[in-house]
Amino acid sequence: MIAWAWAFFPLPFLYTFLGIQKLPPIGPHFGKALLVSGSLLTVASILYIKAIKASDLSVTVPMLTFTPLFMLVTSPLILGEFPRPLGLLGILFIVAGSYLLNFKDRHKGYLVPFKSLVKIKGPRYMLVVALLYSIGSNVDKIGVQNSSPIFWVIAINIFLTVAMFPIMIYKSRRNLQQISPGYKALFPIGLASALTLIFQMTAINLVLVTYVISIKRTSAIMGVLFGYLIFKEKGIKERLVGVLIMIIGVIFIAFS
Repeated sequence: MIAWAWAFFPLPFLYTFLGIQKLPPIGPHFGKALLVSGSLLTVASILYIKAIKASDLSVTVPMLTFTPLFMLVTSPLILGEFPRPLGLLGILFIVAGSYLLNFKDRHKGYLVPFKSLVKIKGPRYMLVVALLYSIGSNVDKIGVQNSSPIFWVIAINIFLTVAMFPIMIYKSRRNLQQISPGYKALFPIGLASALTLIFQMTAINLVLVTYVISIKRTSAIMGVLFGYLIFKEKGIKERLVGVLIMIIGVIFIAFS
């Protein structure tokens, strides 16, 4: 139900934004890109929710940091894109910083998430999600190039909404009444998600997809700052090393 809401609630805002622009010409590869990316994201969205439900965030979320690394293989194969040396170094810095930032059980050792892959299904799910994202993000660029950022995002979200609806009915029929009282929270989330997707799809049309997804991972920095400033969470000093490494990575990518 959460995975379905992710896709549905941005749609009203996306339609509003599309109304400001003209409908774009649709390229010949749009349909194939939509089918591939939509199918991958449907599976990835469900696995993402299953992963964070099945296991602790401290062992599942670090697995997502491998998306940019997987893209060093998938981007050259799908788009023929590969970063310059300085950009590659920036990606590696962001991956390392994001891993340090998301991993909270340092006292147990930094290899805990990898060890947990053997015996805990949550991290395994999330590693598959990272791989699917690395493919889907490249296909997104093909979709954007054959339409426009806003039109592509609308098409993807409609695909996800329709594809996940029967799954939601089958798995969560008894909980559907929870959506109605929660709409006041879901619509602002939908607006934030709509804007995020539009900016992301605009960005991948301008630069290498690997750079965009790497920079996107720096949202973890905002999470740390918001957690400290708004929710008074502890451990900010321990995470500053990860923040600093990620910022250096962003600078490298900017100068590449």
